Amino acid sequence: MTTTAPSSNVTERLVQVGQIQARVLVAGTGDPVLFIHGAGGLWWDPFLDALAEGHTVYAVEHPGGGKSDALTHLPGIWELVLFYDELLDALGLDTVQVVGHSFGGMVAAELASNSPRRVTKLVLIAPIGFWRDDAPIPDIAGIPPESLPGLVLADPESPLAAMLTPPADDPQALFEAAMRMASVLHFIWPIPDKGLSRRIHRLSAPTLLIWGAQDKLVDPVYAEEFTSRLRDSRLELVEGAGHLPQLEAPDVVRRHVLDFLS
Repeated sequence: MTTTAPSSNVTERLVQVGQIQARVLVAGTGDPVLFIHGAGGLWWDPFLDALAEGHTVYAVEHPGGGKSDALTHLPGIWELVLFYDELLDALGLDTVQVVGHSFGGMVAAELASNSPRRVTKLVLIAPIGFWRDDAPIPDIAGIPPESLPGLVLADPESPLAAMLTPPADDPQALFEAAMRMASVLHFIWPIPDKGLSRRIHRLSAPTLLIWGAQDKLVDPVYAEEFTSRLRDSRLELVEGAGHLPQLEAPDVVRRHVLDFLS
C-alpha cells in the first residue's frame, strides 16, 4: 500500500518526539481520533475520510516505516508505546479516541493499557497481540507476495489485491515495502505475543472489536481472547471481509465505528 495523502484536505505534520521525527497526517474537525495503521503502511483511505467527517483524525506513520533510523531508538514494544504517549503530548492531546488496525491494533491496546485515563474509546480492527497454538498467526516475513491477497482478503481476485503488493518492476516501491515490513517485524517477530495478556486488565476504555469473518491471517477466534479480557467491549463480525474489513466492507465498518465513537 502507498504512504501518500491524496487530498488537499489532509495536511502533513512532522512532529519531533525525542530523537524521532514522526510523520502525522491530519484532517477533519471535532474530537481527536488517533489512527495507528497495520503492516501495510500509512495510507489515507476512504475509511479515514469517513472518520474525518466528524473528528480530527491524526494518522501516524509507524516509526521506521519511512526513511528514518527510528528503530535504533525503539528497541522494543515498551519504547514504542512510550513513543505514542509522548507523541500525544507533543500534539497537545490529553485524551483521545484511538483506532488501530492489525499491528496498529496491538499498539493501540498496549497504549490504552499503559495510559488508561488517556484513551477514552478504543476501536480494534483485526488486532494481533495474542497467540493460540490452535490458530497460529502466519509468519508474515515468510509469506510470498503473491500469496498475500489470499490470506488477507475474502475475495483475493478483487481490485484491492493489486494494492497489496508493490509492482515487481519498481525497485523503489519494493524497497519501501521491505522497510515497512521490517519496521513491524522488529516488534513482533517471531510471534506477536509480547505480553499484552499481562497488561490488558488495565485497559478501561469502552472497546469496539471489528473482525472480518473470512480473516485467514488473524483468525476470528482471537476475538474471544480480547473480549474475555476486556471490561467493556463488543464484537462486530463482518461477513464478506477478511483482514481488511474497513476496505472490503467499508459501509458496514464505517457505520459500526462512527456509531460507536459518537
